[in-house]
Amino acid sequence: HISTDEVFGHLGPNDPAFSENTPYAPRSPYSASKAASDHLVRAYFHTFGLPVTISNCSNNYGPFHFPEKLIPLAITNIIEGKKIPVYGDGMQVRDWLFVEDHCEAIDLIVQKGKIGETYCIGGNAEKTNMEIVKKILELLNQGEEMIEYVKDRLGHDRRYAIDFSKINSELGWQPRTSFEDGMKQTVDWYKTNENWWRDVKSGE
Repeated sequence: HISTDEVFGHLGPNDPAFSENTPYAPRSPYSASKAASDHLVRAYFHTFGLPVTISNCSNNYGPFHFPEKLIPLAITNIIEGKKIPVYGDGMQVRDWLFVEDHCEAIDLIVQKGKIGETYCIGGNAEKTNMEIVKKILELLNQGEEMIEYVKDRLGHDRRYAIDFSKINSELGWQPRTSFEDGMKQTVDWYKTNENWWRDVKSGE
């Protein structure tokens, strides 16, 4: 069962990262539904012995990322000559995980993870939304005049972070893709796959 770090709520600037022992404290309908699904999966394990594992991951990015999300929206907007909308002050912090690293972690958990256990999967790349946007502008040779600040969205948690030491120590996993390399690969993919994302954004 693949879940999210959002089930744990949010963190202050100096709080320790989420781990498998962090109490659940979802703060939006989306994260509450994900927390409920985690509890259902555990209930089936404890009641019926269903062979399950659960993983809670940080924000993914990379090829085929749906264009409404921050990174692909920013990249595709710039390619289209549009500004990048940034919620609030842009200082929300997320831990970013390259999608192929996440896939490797899922495969490892399926193959070698302990039944009934939970594993947190993080990218070791805490960045503010503004840092993300500025990196995309740099990679596409654009200036900060392409940023457009918009009203913050409801229930927008300030910070998430993942401690992935359990999956590292027990299964030997750690992210292989640095934030710099992952962003370059992602920007290059959107530059060379315009047909895909243009059809998605247009609704075709």
